[in-house]
Amino acid sequence: MKKTLIGASLAVVAMTTTAQAQDVLRIATEGAYPPFNNVTSDGELVGFDVDIAKALCVAMDRECEIVAQDWDGIIPGLVNNKYDAIIASMSITEERLEAINFTAPYYSNYLSVLGKEGSDLTREGLGDVAIGAQRSTVGWQWTEDQFGSRADVRLYDTNPAAVSDLEAGRIEAIVMDFLPAAEVLNTTSGLGYIDEKIDINDQIGIGIRKGDDELTNAFNAALETIRADGTYEAISDAYFGTDIY
Repeated sequence: MKKTLIGASLAVVAMTTTAQAQDVLRIATEGAYPPFNNVTSDGELVGFDVDIAKALCVAMDRECEIVAQDWDGIIPGLVNNKYDAIIASMSITEERLEAINFTAPYYSNYLSVLGKEGSDLTREGLGDVAIGAQRSTVGWQWTEDQFGSRADVRLYDTNPAAVSDLEAGRIEAIVMDFLPAAEVLNTTSGLGYIDEKIDINDQIGIGIRKGDDELTNAFNAALETIRADGTYEAISDAYFGTDIY
């Protein structure tokens, strides 16, 4: 994976030189989902989501603070005014729309299934083995829908925790998003695809509190701006070598 264009520490403020006299816009990301959002060993919050968030703040001419929040608490934190938006590769689902609103999608997602390199497992055979997935994700929901009644589905707080158990042989497969799965294979030996790319019509949006239509519209306009001026494509190409929009 290519180096990030823009780094941000957990409490670093992303500012434009002509920022309006408005309240600081606080944006939450998970910080445990490389290459989209991750905390480096020296405490920097980096990744595609982080760089997109910073670019959107520039386009909106807003002073922004990007913070890390664990996945299970990320929607409750938004609802309870801990921050103003979520940019954390969050899928737009009917269940989540009951609690929060979303902007227009900023990329599309697929699923992958990983196992040990050389494994003869197929997607159809996953119902007979221990499968890992991150809790409260579309990967977990797909796994439950496909195999939950007969498979040993084990839930993890983060994808790296599931990868560790796969490497150790405690599970035989992981269901996770396509691009993070590719990053795992780029950085981890001994693993491979069981199923590389599963289309589940998954769209990724920015989470906003219900009723905050002004901020939703501002993010949508900013997304159009960074798409039109090439900023989005440059960030996407730096991480993935292609435009993932």
